[in-house]
Formats: sequence, C-alpha cells, structure tokens
Amino acid sequence: MKRGVQGREKKWLSARGLLTKVRSVFEKVKDKRNDNRGIKQSISTSDALMSAVAMFSLKCPSLLAFDQAIKDPTINHNLKSLYFVKQAPSDTYMRELLDEVAPSSIRGAFTGVFEAAQRGKLLSQYAFLDGFLLVVDGTGFFESKNVQCSNCCVKNHRDGSVTHYHQALTAAIVNPDMSQVIPLCPEMINKQDGAEKNDCERRALSRFLGNLKTEHPRLKLTIAYDALAANAPTINEIKSYGHHFIINAKPGSNKTLFDWINGVELKRVQKNIDKNKYEFRFINDIPLNDVKNAPNVNFIEYTATEVEGKRVSTKTFCWITDHVITESNVYLIMRGGRSRWKIENETLNTLKNQGYQFEHNFGHGKKHLSTVFIHLMMLAFLIDQVQEAACGLFQSALKKMISRRALWEKCAATSLAISYIHGKIYFRRLIRVLPLSLISILLKVAIRRWYSEVS
Repeated sequence: MKRGVQGREKKWLSARGLLTKVRSVFEKVKDKRNDNRGIKQSISTSDALMSAVAMFSLKCPSLLAFDQAIKDPTINHNLKSLYFVKQAPSDTYMRELLDEVAPSSIRGAFTGVFEAAQRGKLLSQYAFLDGFLLVVDGTGFFESKNVQCSNCCVKNHRDGSVTHYHQALTAAIVNPDMSQVIPLCPEMINKQDGAEKNDCERRALSRFLGNLKTEHPRLKLTIAYDALAANAPTINEIKSYGHHFIINAKPGSNKTLFDWINGVELKRVQKNIDKNKYEFRFINDIPLNDVKNAPNVNFIEYTATEVEGKRVSTKTFCWITDHVITESNVYLIMRGGRSRWKIENETLNTLKNQGYQFEHNFGHGKKHLSTVFIHLMMLAFLIDQVQEAACGLFQSALKKMISRRALWEKCAATSLAISYIHGKIYFRRLIRVLPLSLISILLKVAIRRWYSEVS
C-alpha cells in the first residue's frame, strides 16, 4: 500500500510526539534508588529508560558505544532536546538502574504509541477482513551456561551441563500490502515467581491474550499462528476473547482433521496471476478432532505454482480458521495466513540485521535487565516503524535507493548534523548513523534535501 509524499507532518505521528508519550510513561516508574544518606539519585530511572531507547534508535552496537557517542556535543544536545534526557547514565550505571525496573511498568509506552497510530489514522491502513491481522511467534534472545538470573529458564543436558535462557512471545499487527509492521508489547517466556517448572510459549500466549484484552478491549483481531496453536485449548481461548484465527495445520499434528478431509469433497477455486497459478481447496464447519470441547473449524488447502525465470516451484500450505470461507475471500484469507512470516522477516530479521543488535547481550543483570532491554528495543522499533509507515517522504527516498541499508549509507555520506538556533533546525553534518525513526522533522528535512539532489 503506497502513500504519497507528506508535505505536512502529522502531530500525533511525529517522533517528538511519540517520544513525549513514552517519556510520560517512564516518569511514572517509581525511582526507589537512594544513596546512603537517603538523597535521591541525580540520574533518574526515566532518564535511564529514555537513554536506552535513544541507544536503540541510534543503532549503537553496544552500551559502551553509546557511552562514547553521547560525549559528542551535538548528540548530547539532541539527546536532551528530542529524548528529554537531563543526564544520561554511564553504561554501568544504566545497567544498575534498569535491572531494578519491572517490565510491566513500561508496558504503557507501547499502548501510548499504539493510541497515537490510531489517532493519526495510521492504523486504518492495516484493516483486514472485519478487524486487523495479528501475527504471533516465539523467539529466543539469550542463552548461556555461565550467566543467569532469577527469571532464567533452565535446560538440563544429558552430559550434566545446564543452559540458562530467555525467550519472548512477539506479536505485530500487519497487512499483506504493507511492508511496515506495528509490534505490540512482547510477552516474556521466563520462569514465573514461585514456579518450579520452566515457562512455555503456551502459557505466555495465555498471558499475552489477557493483557491484550485489558489494554485494547475493543480491538478486533485475526490471530495468525503456526501449527503449535492448532489444538482445541488454544483455539477456544483465542475465541473466548472475541478474536478470529488463521492457524497452520499439518498432517502430523492434526491427523484426525486430515483423515476427515480425505473422506469428503472440497470446493475448488483457481486463480492465475501472470505466470503463477494458485489452486485452493476448502470446506467449512468440520471438526478439529474428536477431543471433548473441540471446536469446528474451516479448512483451506493452498497450492502455489510459481515461475521465476526458468525455475518452477510448487508449494502447498494448509490453514484452519473460523472465518467462513467463500470463493470471494479465500485468496485474502490465504494472504493473511502467509503474512505470518512477517513476524520473522519484517520484525525479527530486522531486529537482528538492521542495526538493533537483537542477538547482542547488552547486559543480563540479576533481576530484570535482560527483559527490560528487549522491551525497550522493541519500543524503539515500534517508533521507527510508525515513522516509516507515516512518512511518505521517507518512502519516496527509499524507492530511489531500493534498500534501507543503501539509504542509511547515503544519509551517512551526506554528512549533515543537527543543531538548534533560535528554535529553528539547521543541518551541518550527520551524527554517525541516523536512526530508522527519522527523528521527527529533523531527518525528514535531511531526506527532503537529499531527495531533491538525486531526483
């Protein structure tokens, strides 16, 4: 879905507006750290949280790199002006401060940015069927045999060694025609308080759905998930919250379902797009399995024969859903099912390979540090994605450069910097690598100047 160049910035979707909302949430996080005399610390927890968000937005590869970067007068000035940081902590002190922060206390920052996307009419572009499409997947972000904390899950190996790890359930609102995603607050797969057994993705999904309903009670969603969710308890729980689902089905995991399908005749639909051929077989209202309380589902089998040059490939996918399947909507439901890969490609792959350093250990801590960093990284990514989707100017520049990496390299070569003079913005040279968030109107002006040169 393409947008024209936006000459006027939308107030609610500007980086300054989004960061203001985030800051207002962080200021409510209780700052309990006092020195031995009971005097409040000079560096607040909110400053530490905003500094971490800035670090991920600026794509700093480590805390030490960020600690060195803020010594630059221009970067330090913008840290105060754009991120409202009065004093940034050192790398060691940031770890100490953030280790004490409960991840639940910063969930409101995600809700604030999401509400801004709604108010700025950005969310309406992600409409899918009768609501929105939410893709979900679990991922690991920490694993070590030496480092651990009280929230680590534990894996015992046959050789007697022990591995400590953290995982997260990530989710994002997507649209088949949009390259940007709107990630929601992740749900940690950590050992819960008082629990002896490891946490798992199934329990994390249950907590995620509960938090989702609390924070977005009127949001109508179709949840796209992998075959792990193709079971009666998960489907019934999703439906209990009023959501729809599109879930992968596999013969090995859903033997009863496929045995039943083999004995009936399915409706067929064919669709040709250029040289590619797509064939659908579907049926409505069939039993998922013979388990008690198992729901009835609707089934799609999709076979794609795609031609790329001289190469012809054939792929087959199967999904179950509670959307009534018709000849007119079967193609859209299929696209929703295949969009589940956006949680891997447009979300996790971007976090790993586009400067966010998802797989880098910024610090583990003794309590919450590792999970807080993941929350703040995802929050910076959310702000970046909202900015990217809302800025038509960025999209025009990206179209010229084909890829984001090429765009950032071009921006870096342009050598512009940011300074404030009498309330106006002037550019002299770029500060290292500018953030993907296109820091409000600052980077938009830079791209406009560069875009006029290459046009």
